[in-house]
Amino acid sequence: MLDLAIIWDWLAFAVRWLHVITAIAWIGSSFYFVALDLGLKKVPHLPVGAHGEEWQVHGGGFYHIQKYLVAPENMPDHLVWFKWESYATWLSGASLLMIVYWVGGELYLVDPAKADLALWQGIAISAASLTVGWLVYDFLCKSGLGEKPTLLMLLLFVLLVAMGWGYNEVFTGRATMLHLGAFTATIMTANVFFIIIPNQKIVVADLKAGRTPDAKYGKIAKLRSTHNNYLTLPVVFLMLSNHYPLAFASEYNWVIAALVFLMGVTIRLFFNTKHTGAKPPYWTWAVTAALFIAIIVISMAPLSQETYEESEVRPLTKNEQVFASAAGFEDVMNIVPGRCSMCHAREPFYEGIHWAPKGIFLETEADVARAANQIFLQAGVTTAMPPANVSYMEDSERAAIAKWYRNAKEQMPFSLAAK
Repeated sequence: MLDLAIIWDWLAFAVRWLHVITAIAWIGSSFYFVALDLGLKKVPHLPVGAHGEEWQVHGGGFYHIQKYLVAPENMPDHLVWFKWESYATWLSGASLLMIVYWVGGELYLVDPAKADLALWQGIAISAASLTVGWLVYDFLCKSGLGEKPTLLMLLLFVLLVAMGWGYNEVFTGRATMLHLGAFTATIMTANVFFIIIPNQKIVVADLKAGRTPDAKYGKIAKLRSTHNNYLTLPVVFLMLSNHYPLAFASEYNWVIAALVFLMGVTIRLFFNTKHTGAKPPYWTWAVTAALFIAIIVISMAPLSQETYEESEVRPLTKNEQVFASAAGFEDVMNIVPGRCSMCHAREPFYEGIHWAPKGIFLETEADVARAANQIFLQAGVTTAMPPANVSYMEDSERAAIAKWYRNAKEQMPFSLAAK
């Protein structure tokens, strides 16, 4: 029987796969061109307008690359634009955010212990924050701060930290880290879409019209590209963080994120300097290690018991009420807490587990009703949970979970069952 939950989960997997593939393409090309740009050599007899060149070997062949700060005298017939990697990464990431955090918002997005918001309000904040972030950042770049890149970077850091704190006042820890990553990635892609590519097109248009391109367009694009370079690694960390409760399941997750942004600077500073051929700043290794140790220490700050108690405040939705009253729920309550709550508890007692994986609790009837979809997918139709079946869940128990879930779905109106 092909259940809608199974189809939806495969859709989420497909979009996540696409997102990872496009992100690899974008980050790979971005890092390559930064290394290429910094490694260019000024040599005699360069063509008119050429800034430098580089010889590279890869895949059994040699490549001779020359860079023009503005543009060559004559426009080449074939010109490759590196932009679709960025656009596809953002579009697939936005789709994944909607699938996981908007459609699944009752479980993953809004934290009722932090803010008493309806799901639609959480979704509105999610969408609006991404737009507002770009507008604020773009305003700062276009102000006089554009001529003071160090100060601009500091203000960008303050903006990111403030957004991390703000997200954590409303969203779950998992959604906080993910949204901060999406906030940053939106700035990066918008830099490409609204600034870098349009400026390059202006230069191309001037060349075709026989005009001398203005160097200011390249300078502006270079500033935005530099920001993207230093923001890339923190974004990757934030996107991966939803798999690690030690990173997101803390009231100080926004502080952890702030330190990760600093780590992104120290790591890229080392490699960017190295690519120029200069002696790299090895002190950045020590600073990076110290920042990471600080993150580990912060992650061990325990959540207060008050937070755990408040997590019960949100009443069950209509959908969840159906799961709680469906035939077989009593059987499931005799299975799930016993097989799963040693890890999925407010105070886990399984050795090595200090926080409930992904912040999901499976101790009470409300917990189980809220996590019905995940229980069905992870333990009903697959054997993903418990890991390695450490609590010896039997096939008959998995069948009971699947039967309960489908009983509930049959009782739901189509509008609810589709969620």
